[in-house]
Amino acid sequence: MASFNLTPSAPSTFTLTGIPGLEAAHIWISIPFTMFYIIGLLGNFTLLFVVGKEQTLHKPMYLLLCLLAVTEIGTSTSIMPKALCIFWLNLKGITVGGCLTQMFFLHAGTVMHSAVLVTMAFDRYVAICNPLRYTTILTNARIAKLGLVGLIRAVLCILPLPLLLSRHPFCANHIIPHAYCDHMAVAKMSCGDITVNRMYGLVIAFVVNGSDLTLIALSYSLIIRAALRISSKKAHKKALNTCTAHICVMLMSYPSFFFSTLTHRFGHGIAPHIHIILANLYFLLPTMFNPIIYGVKNKELREKVGKCTCRMYSPGGH
Repeated sequence: MASFNLTPSAPSTFTLTGIPGLEAAHIWISIPFTMFYIIGLLGNFTLLFVVGKEQTLHKPMYLLLCLLAVTEIGTSTSIMPKALCIFWLNLKGITVGGCLTQMFFLHAGTVMHSAVLVTMAFDRYVAICNPLRYTTILTNARIAKLGLVGLIRAVLCILPLPLLLSRHPFCANHIIPHAYCDHMAVAKMSCGDITVNRMYGLVIAFVVNGSDLTLIALSYSLIIRAALRISSKKAHKKALNTCTAHICVMLMSYPSFFFSTLTHRFGHGIAPHIHIILANLYFLLPTMFNPIIYGVKNKELREKVGKCTCRMYSPGGH
């Protein structure tokens, strides 16, 4: 990804400002950001460790949780180390190739994250609406194939963004008023016509994520219909309760994603520092809260985490 065909007039580096207007408060802002990032890493790596260690958790639902954890670790790590270098050390420079590479991994991770949420909605649909065939429809091998399809889709959808930008001449002003290389923030540095970039970014945002959201809504409408047909109130409550964690995750992901996407293009009245803080939180908060949400809502996972923790801190270590 680093060997982009840059035009001769392009600068060799960009300068990321961090959070414009709040440079003096960068150190203070970095404290909650660092805490969110570390808690997110600990939570997701704990999830991966526990699922990997416990054979009883080698099931489609937990494999999807691992896929979500890997995606969130990758996405948050694509931006936070550089952002913290800006906040702590005032190291604002980034090569153009490095900037476009960061952009690719950042946005590919976002598309992959959406694909995982769709697969998780399908998993809940099959578990509730067709429970007798769950083990035959959703096998571990099928989950792996769906994950690979989601990864290929993310790469194919996002790769044109940095490739298109690498063909543009960039202006003398190479200061990006952001903490990371967002597509539209970098595109605005170009002296050329960015209509194609602008339109392609909107298409990806609304066609890909919009279609994913539609499929999720369809899955949950069928789940609710099936749950309402259950005569037992206890079974009815249990069916809906299995979906609450996934719904919480979606409510943290999609609204903030569309807010960030639309603000870059149409939110001229929103203060830049508000937009950039929220854009960073969009990548940090789901990474931090998702393992907590699933840990609290899933009794089996919660028990296995407790078991592994006790085993690690017991005198014999096993």
